[in-house]
Amino acid sequence: EDVDIPSRRVLITGATGLLGRAVFKEFNENNWNTVGCGYRRAQPRFEHVNLLDSIAVHDIIHDFQPHVIVHCAAERRPDVVEGQPDAASQLNVAASANLAKEAAGVGAFLIYISTDYVFDGTSPPYKETDVPNPLNLYGKTKLEGEKAVLENNEDTAVLRIPVLYGEVERLEESAVTVMFDKVQFSNKSANMDHWQQRFPTNVKDVAAVCRQLAEKRMLDPSIKGTFHWSGNEQMTKYEMACAIADAFNLPSSHLRPITDSPVVGALRPKNAQLDCSKLEMLGIGQRTPFRAGIRESLWPFLVDKRWRQTVFH
Repeated sequence: EDVDIPSRRVLITGATGLLGRAVFKEFNENNWNTVGCGYRRAQPRFEHVNLLDSIAVHDIIHDFQPHVIVHCAAERRPDVVEGQPDAASQLNVAASANLAKEAAGVGAFLIYISTDYVFDGTSPPYKETDVPNPLNLYGKTKLEGEKAVLENNEDTAVLRIPVLYGEVERLEESAVTVMFDKVQFSNKSANMDHWQQRFPTNVKDVAAVCRQLAEKRMLDPSIKGTFHWSGNEQMTKYEMACAIADAFNLPSSHLRPITDSPVVGALRPKNAQLDCSKLEMLGIGQRTPFRAGIRESLWPFLVDKRWRQTVFH
């Protein structure tokens, strides 16, 4: 039997990561010929490509000839970026610029994943036209990456998104899911940030937005430039932790809200809420309610599964 391979081709960088896995799955399940590349965790499922190796990047793009490239790979941990600025800049800026050049060479539409941390958080909500002012080095490298891709390839979309969660392989993969153990083990009190306003966003929803954007672009070449997508439930980490406890019928009285701005680590914007009306007006978007999304994501990590009869039956 001849296998029917879809004619639309998409290449996903960072396909081993939390967002990349969701993006790969979304395109793959919607009739796209999908290739993912990764670095440390690539084999056997994905192509092993070091994005800092310009020859390897050139080769995979020229061999595969993608119509769309979704660039998910990045150093996205603000405190790691502060400690390793050169390595972060290589990946977030230099590799992104090179990818944009190579995409232009084969006429591919590049979607560059950026962040709400390009804003200082003093006057939300932020539209795409608002002037960025990143507070930390991570936000600065992602903003430089935005400029670099747009300079090297005018047919690029920059998609800014906030804090992500979803089906994690380890709880540490997301700043949202990493709180689960503190929630579950209620025998000792846990301090939780109740200062920074966040908009937790499910990677499945971002993946759907990427695919919808790509499919719209195939029909309309004017689809390019900067876009925002985000969940619409505003929560501090403390409120997320309480919602997680609630979703699993766990106690939350041991969680302590801390209302001072954090003194350690990279500076964070107080409220970098993204205005998503530009994508919404294009008919693009998907939002999973936080409690439903977090229950699905964290269920495998629940230590005591005895209560499930009462919740699901």
